[in-house]
Amino acid sequence: MSARAAVIPGLDVFLRGDGASDGVRAAVARLRHARLGLIAHPASVTADLQFSADAIRAAGYDLRALFGPQHGARGEKQDNMIESEHYTDPVTGLPVHSLYGEVRKPTPEMLNGLDAVLFDLQDVGVRVYTFVWTMALAMEACADAGVRFVVLDRPNPIDGVRREGPVLREEYRSFVGLHPVPLRHGLTCGEMARWLNEERGVGCELTVIPCQGWQRDMTWDRTGLPWVMPSPNLPTPDSCVVYPGMVLVEGTNLSEGRGTTRPFEIFGAPWLDPTALVARLNRARLPGVAFRLCHFEPTFQKHAGALCGGAQLHVTDPDAFEPVRTAVEIIVAARQLAPRDFAWREPPYEYEETLAPIDILWGGPELRKGAEAGAAADEILAGVETELEAFAASVERHLRY
Repeated sequence: MSARAAVIPGLDVFLRGDGASDGVRAAVARLRHARLGLIAHPASVTADLQFSADAIRAAGYDLRALFGPQHGARGEKQDNMIESEHYTDPVTGLPVHSLYGEVRKPTPEMLNGLDAVLFDLQDVGVRVYTFVWTMALAMEACADAGVRFVVLDRPNPIDGVRREGPVLREEYRSFVGLHPVPLRHGLTCGEMARWLNEERGVGCELTVIPCQGWQRDMTWDRTGLPWVMPSPNLPTPDSCVVYPGMVLVEGTNLSEGRGTTRPFEIFGAPWLDPTALVARLNRARLPGVAFRLCHFEPTFQKHAGALCGGAQLHVTDPDAFEPVRTAVEIIVAARQLAPRDFAWREPPYEYEETLAPIDILWGGPELRKGAEAGAAADEILAGVETELEAFAASVERHLRY
């Protein structure tokens, strides 16, 4: 572990056992001779960067199977919405069950012979990031099969204090939102698991092994931990800071910067006037962010090979920056500046065949309808604070940090 690390991930707590509470030590002891499965991806590493599957096997645990979320257990899928196949892991020789494709919930056959499933994914604190829903479905499967579910917790890299955006409406459930959670939810995976298990009725045999040293106001730069990309298009902690809002751009025909080296920080389209865009966004006086006019040519995804005009977000004050409000202003501005060219992305999107992608990303139709009616960002966001207060009350007793 790095000498400067202030935070010890749940994986390291599990492997070391020392310094943990009596309850955690007892939970770890029960797993010593258990037959284990592991949900992992490239960011599933110890504080000194050892891959979790290797570290768990080296510690003498009986690891029988791996499960891969979106982008795969080894991060082999480098683009968005690319399905993974079941395969044999080339390093460990273990079977790898894909949980991103036709099957997204572990089947009874996958869980057969396992006593417990460990979950060790680095989340980014945003409802539409699919890892928490992989977790939710795996918890349900484990509840049905009588298999213990163990979360090796990790920090929320964009802090656990602030929440933003609307709470998902039940009728807009999809794989980018299965439960009524705000766009930026402020929880760790362990806290989300506790809330899902008790408030949402999952009811599995759940153990959460918390990380040590993390405090709710900590962003990634204060953890002392090395950053490993949890998915290919979040290459840096800076990407995560803007992601809670800029992921909404996926629901439009604007490029969200996929196919560039700064995804979600760069955005635009071939038909967008970057000068007018930046002037308009600067007039909005959004807190903690500046916009730089830019041109870019995506190498894949939307507008691949075409010269796009747009802007790059430069977060000047992360404590003041409001990513969701910023993204709403961007979408409203783009639609009003280019009404004949701007369009909402059409389904299918993330296994949803009918609902508009922007609606399942937002959690309801308000953003789309508001933008179409010419509403300002404040009008579109009206009522969100009340929803956030209700969500905060429902999760309060499940917070661990």
